[in-house]
Amino acid sequence: MRFSGYLPFTIAFSLLAGTAQAAGLSIGVVAPTEGNFALLGKQIFDGAAARIAADGNTAVPIAENCEPDSGAAIARQIVDAKVVAAVGFLCSETLEGALPALKEAQVPVVTVSVRATILMEDALKAGWPLYRLAPADGSEARRIIDFILSDWASQPIALVEDGTIHGRELTEAVRNALEEKGLKPVFTDTYRPGQDQQVALVRRLEKAGATQVFIGGDRADAAVIARDATQENIKLTLLGGDALNAANQPVPLKDGVRAVVLPDHAADPANAALVKAFRANAVEPEGYVLPAYAAAGIVGEAASIAANENKPIIEALQMRAFETVLGPVRFTDAHELTENPYQVLEWRGNGFATPTPPTE
Repeated sequence: MRFSGYLPFTIAFSLLAGTAQAAGLSIGVVAPTEGNFALLGKQIFDGAAARIAADGNTAVPIAENCEPDSGAAIARQIVDAKVVAAVGFLCSETLEGALPALKEAQVPVVTVSVRATILMEDALKAGWPLYRLAPADGSEARRIIDFILSDWASQPIALVEDGTIHGRELTEAVRNALEEKGLKPVFTDTYRPGQDQQVALVRRLEKAGATQVFIGGDRADAAVIARDATQENIKLTLLGGDALNAANQPVPLKDGVRAVVLPDHAADPANAALVKAFRANAVEPEGYVLPAYAAAGIVGEAASIAANENKPIIEALQMRAFETVLGPVRFTDAHELTENPYQVLEWRGNGFATPTPPTE
């Protein structure tokens, strides 16, 4: 798969770009073009290229194959292209090999995907110019823990998980955090995933006296648990993780089930004109499209700040908050997002929305 051209975006997006940028810059866009990740790579390029073109800059596409030891060659392409910054980078394998050379060339990188904690720790120790627009490992668990401690601490809590690595680790992180605060769940269990019914599980939850249930599992299992609890007339308040943000089938999710998920920025009314422009150009603004658009806007604005204040762009990336389609973005001294992007949302009708306030 080849990257789509970005010239058709120029007129459509130029009125939507926002803050004026220093035009005439070259910005690298690193993303897969072939293989299993080609679709995600196209999302990255479509999003970044739209913003880069709208700002009057030039997108330099660089194919990422996500193979070990591929980063050094990609770094050479970035340096040879004389870009001011690079965005995208779907894979940690690419970053690990590219960052040492990009440090020498003083070319900052904003990844929209890589979440590994150890890579960022290595980057900070080595002084690599890596900034992360993606949430760090552990952000999902931290938001779940914060919600449970603030909203459920005085109620009987149950923790159930599906036995997968992610479900088990996420639930264990929640349990450890609760126990550190002196809170012990009234019920914990590992259920068998992918079942047509979970009546036995919901009955055990009722017998244990649980009313608030965290589910470390996927959307389909959460929907079955919610349905069976309703059919058994067992009142349970359910909360899941980002795995609940999936297709609403085969069993529809019941209204009121909550999940800690990344918000759908394409559904934000503030982005309506931008979403319309993407769709007019046959680009569905899903996946990495809007994060890549935001990343390109950030580095373009940082380049303007750097030029106006005679500072390195690497330094400019940490000088202020940037207004983006994802909301305000500011990087910490550790080059991470200052705000946890995960939100507690509630399923309502056909999508996740801000939870309904409790009635008196």
